[in-house]
Amino acid sequence: MTAHFPSELLSFLDGLPEPRIVMNAEYRIVAANAAYVRDFGGGQAIAGRTCYEVSHRFDVPCDQAGESCPLKLSLESGAPQRVLHVHHTPRGEEHVDVETTPIRDDQGQIAYFVETMRVVRQASSGPAAQGLVGRSPAFVAMLEKVLRVANSDAAVVLLGETGTGKELVAHAIHEASARDEGPFVAVDCAGMTESLFESELFGYEKGAFTGATHRKQGLVEAAHGGTLFLDEIGELPLSLQVKLLRLLETGTYRRVGGLEWLPADFRLITATHRDLRAMVQAETFRRDLYFRINTFPIRTPALHERADDIPLLAISLLERVDRKSKRKFSAAALFWLSTRRFSGNIRELRNLIERATLLADGDIIDLPHLADMADDLPPAPAKSGDAFQLSGIVDLVSLERLYIDWAKARPGSDPATLAGQLGVSQRTLYRKLAGRT
Repeated sequence: MTAHFPSELLSFLDGLPEPRIVMNAEYRIVAANAAYVRDFGGGQAIAGRTCYEVSHRFDVPCDQAGESCPLKLSLESGAPQRVLHVHHTPRGEEHVDVETTPIRDDQGQIAYFVETMRVVRQASSGPAAQGLVGRSPAFVAMLEKVLRVANSDAAVVLLGETGTGKELVAHAIHEASARDEGPFVAVDCAGMTESLFESELFGYEKGAFTGATHRKQGLVEAAHGGTLFLDEIGELPLSLQVKLLRLLETGTYRRVGGLEWLPADFRLITATHRDLRAMVQAETFRRDLYFRINTFPIRTPALHERADDIPLLAISLLERVDRKSKRKFSAAALFWLSTRRFSGNIRELRNLIERATLLADGDIIDLPHLADMADDLPPAPAKSGDAFQLSGIVDLVSLERLYIDWAKARPGSDPATLAGQLGVSQRTLYRKLAGRT
């Protein structure tokens, strides 16, 4: 590598639309392209500063401040590395997808790193009027998976408790995908009868049954070129699971009363609060359908697993549900919300805030407006024989996952308590809950 290589590299990078910087192994920024200066520079000089100071306002590298450092990971592996960070930008703190690629010299030694930044538009690290909001480790771990899978056509299943925002996550996957200009079609599988399922999903021809006075487009056809989101797929009866499996395996369908097989073109995202693995073992969910929809599972964390996000969520939800604009929470109200356990997750938090907005007459939502309308459900009674059990031998990785899921579902198992009981740090527990080792 010649001494002029960085400037030659910068000349090439300047023509690229995404923000990029060139760094050395000491985390020092050698050069930045025009897009980086525009989006992240804030009118200040970039060259000569460290990447962690510019992006995080840190005094030490990311890995020494509790973050994963893509440069260090890239240096150790000799390969590109990608992580999700919260970066300081002229617009405030934003989620940024960071990819670091090593550049080698003539002797094959790593001499520089090119870091590419992609601001995540599908989620906000601060209060926002729409979309996903959060910055806790559990939320970031989920968002990392969303970004990994979004730009593929892999089937995604969203797993988690009710009220955790699975449809918003499905929307984020769609918006970050190559199908974002296509339609997003949501279907609630709960309570679906066979006739309703077929007519809604596949549509019907004129005269197919009494009352079919015209041809009706089905939701599969409506989702053509976009995303089909099947919510509460765990509620789908076995007889309808067979019909769904045929659609997914053949990529074709027929309208009710029709003879012609039509091609289907959609990206499938499903969601459920049920334990599909247990349902497969109990033979209430088809094994072949389970593996068809479970290409890439993403777990949406419960609100108590991301308690640090409650103030951000509360402010965001207030903006979304309040009939009056620019009202705020008192400090006491926000603190009270932050210390509560919401068994109904974000949906319960939203309901509570909406009730409070109806009680408050002034510009401040205060503690009495919330406390007066709190809906405290008693904890679910313990089931008889509430012990960890297996129906057969499983591999050790699955055993750990099943045990953590069981322990997490027990009353009083907040992240700090559960981590202490398991003898691991909360950070390690979050990684395990997110499916990482």
